[in-house]
Amino acid sequence: MRKNYPLRPEGKHPDRVLEAVKHDIRKYIKRQRRTPPPEGADFWDFDCRLGPDKDNAEALHAAQLMPTLDALAKAGAPAAYVELLPKPGHWQRSAAAAAGTHADADADASARPSPPPVPDAGEPVAVPADEKYT
Repeated sequence: MRKNYPLRPEGKHPDRVLEAVKHDIRKYIKRQRRTPPPEGADFWDFDCRLGPDKDNAEALHAAQLMPTLDALAKAGAPAAYVELLPKPGHWQRSAAAAAGTHADADADASARPSPPPVPDAGEPVAVPADEKYT
């Protein structure tokens, strides 16, 4: 999708126009991701460019589209050029996942206290005096 969106059309509130542009972009991304990816691909990724016009559009990650569009509208740009080109994406495993070690998971597990033992159904449960309700 390569499209120029006017951000300041006559007779329309700029905030509503900006929300309509965002909705159109999200709708296109959702529609494209519903189609099955090509053989060997895990998902649809996007090459994105955004700017006040085609010549000044900058490449950015798909997650940065909306914040950059907000900044562009806040700067007072009269229009926004959006380019979203779908491409096959492949999941990349992190180095820790590939090696089979998860340092963060080990650190989290040692920091968590162990749960209290579960009593049998026939045993009465002892409640400390400070936790009793009066």
